[in-house]
Amino acid sequence: MILAGDVGGTKVHLALYDFTDGNLQHTRDQQFAAREYSGLEEIVKEFVVNEKVTAACFGVPGPVRDGRLRLTNLPWTLDSRELATNLKIDYVFLINDLQANGYGIAELSAEQIYTLSEGDARQVGNRALISAGTGLGEAFLVWDGRDYVPYPSEGGHSDFAPRNEDEIDLLRFLRQKYDGRISFERVVSGQGITNCYEFLREVRGIEEPAWLAERIANEDPNAVITELALKAKSEICEKALDLFVSAYGAEAGNLALKVLSVGGLYVGGGIAPRILEKLKDGTFMKAFTDKGRLSQLLVHMPVRVILESRTALLGAAAYAEARAAELSGISPRSASVKF
Repeated sequence: MILAGDVGGTKVHLALYDFTDGNLQHTRDQQFAAREYSGLEEIVKEFVVNEKVTAACFGVPGPVRDGRLRLTNLPWTLDSRELATNLKIDYVFLINDLQANGYGIAELSAEQIYTLSEGDARQVGNRALISAGTGLGEAFLVWDGRDYVPYPSEGGHSDFAPRNEDEIDLLRFLRQKYDGRISFERVVSGQGITNCYEFLREVRGIEEPAWLAERIANEDPNAVITELALKAKSEICEKALDLFVSAYGAEAGNLALKVLSVGGLYVGGGIAPRILEKLKDGTFMKAFTDKGRLSQLLVHMPVRVILESRTALLGAAAYAEARAAELSGISPRSASVKF
């Protein structure tokens, strides 16, 4: 049995996988409120009961160095060696969460991906992955001539680059709000949707009706803004989502240029599937391809949206099995194939 984990600042999602005819077979999964536990070890012990786990991999937010990571949003330090010893699991691996998503792409079926732009599917080469959720994750999928090898990045924390008067004024607004430097994550993430909304209200003076102000104050602002924008029931919410999606497309295009992702760009994370109808209206793709002399390069890149919420878990499970097989010489995936 393979244990896979997706560790975030607010929740930890664990799943157990086996293999059937070479394919990952989901057994069960569960989500845990991270702040209610003293550490990952406590959560794993609660989840894994009477099951023999041979290998485990956890996708974690941030750079992993020598199997170790200190989380920024939780008072936890994770060490793969300590976890292996204390959990009595032979092989435990920690990898960046976007790296886990990258490995998961290979495990997805056609139904779990929506093609936003066909581009030129004949092109072979690097791919890129961008995922807006609680934060903004980015990763490179490097083509080595045989496989796509995911490499993590902290590109979401690079400087926000405004492209027009609205975004220039948005940058000024956010510099005041956060008292300093602004990264793309401040605009392209869950908090970014709310930031765009507040900018339009405070700086552009777009009206916020009393009923909407009450909902914003008492509910999840991102959910309210997104809901009303998609239903076309609020001008300020529609404009906020426009601003957000355009910035998302622009940064996706920046990443595609840096990676030279002729093999395509994948849009992951929790936000994209929820706003899929908005992504289809052309706002994202217009910003993605608006790269001056290199616009045609972007036009020919396929753009695909990941619909499967457990992609990081699939990737972590696949990585755990592959790395453990390298070290032990025993592959449950290969053993499950029927000839």
